[in-house]
Amino acid sequence: MLIVMHHSATSEQIERVIAEIEAMGLKAEPIPGSLRTAIGVLGNQGYVDDTTIRNLPGVRETIHVSKPYKLVSRDFHPQSTLVEVGGAVFGDGHPPVIIAGPCSIESEEQMLMAARQVSAAGAHMLRGGAFKPRTGPHSFQGLGVEGLKYLRQAGNAVGLPVVTEVMRIEQLPVVCEYADMLQIGARNMQNFDLLKEVGKTGYPVLLKRGMSATIEEFLAAAEYILAEGNDRVVLCERGIRTFERATRNTLDLSVVPLIREMSHLPIIVDPSHATGKRALVPIMGKAALVAGAHGLMIEVHPDPARALCDGAQSLDTDGFGALMAELQRLQAVL
Repeated sequence: MLIVMHHSATSEQIERVIAEIEAMGLKAEPIPGSLRTAIGVLGNQGYVDDTTIRNLPGVRETIHVSKPYKLVSRDFHPQSTLVEVGGAVFGDGHPPVIIAGPCSIESEEQMLMAARQVSAAGAHMLRGGAFKPRTGPHSFQGLGVEGLKYLRQAGNAVGLPVVTEVMRIEQLPVVCEYADMLQIGARNMQNFDLLKEVGKTGYPVLLKRGMSATIEEFLAAAEYILAEGNDRVVLCERGIRTFERATRNTLDLSVVPLIREMSHLPIIVDPSHATGKRALVPIMGKAALVAGAHGLMIEVHPDPARALCDGAQSLDTDGFGALMAELQRLQAVL
């Protein structure tokens, strides 16, 4: 429920409403604004009888919010959230953040080479997978902690913050030791215990949309993180599974303007995983920015033909450099 106060409501009237909400065993979340103050009601498992609250002095109206996400919603948080990670800022009013690097960390040399290449081309963050959730158990699963060390060393060498995926709760301490941002992959979007623990860390989180998740389910997953007190969440559209097999997934660009309307959290797009085809990555990356994305995640490998993971969708150095030049021209127009 959302309680909207009159613009002339006094602080005493607001405090009385908060006290009444807490007396009902619920949590009050004040939402100050330039023209009004609203108070969000959290913790209810069903309908809240608003008769008493509606008649309190200073209350203009009560609005029952039936969405499974509230903290994520613009109803409760009208202002857009900015998420800062090592100098890169995701959100409205800031240039798109470009995250680039290999799908998997394969060696110290490969990671350092990739870092130097994407940094020279103008990337703002470095990515690399140390723990890899693969469809088949015989595929390369990543280097684990050793890979985390290579990623951190490479990021430090070129002065870029790093993001990497965490798959299990027990991995959190070591990943937090080396990463600036925690990625929750598509397969773990509804791993609710992991989401809760990630929320408790306070670390910036990159939350990828599940391959079959609705927008409501996507935002509800983010709600788990915010409910633990961590609003440093960036959403990531990475394509959804449909009947189409011409591309790896189906990139749903409509989700970008929709989420910007529904939620205050920043949203970026991963055209690499969405399409699975190197030739489509630059085109769909540019389309994502036109749709309003706050950034892109691009897979870049020094030698895609020899990549241990997702080489077909990875750009090489020249391809990424050309894309960055095109993005700069596009951004000037946007």
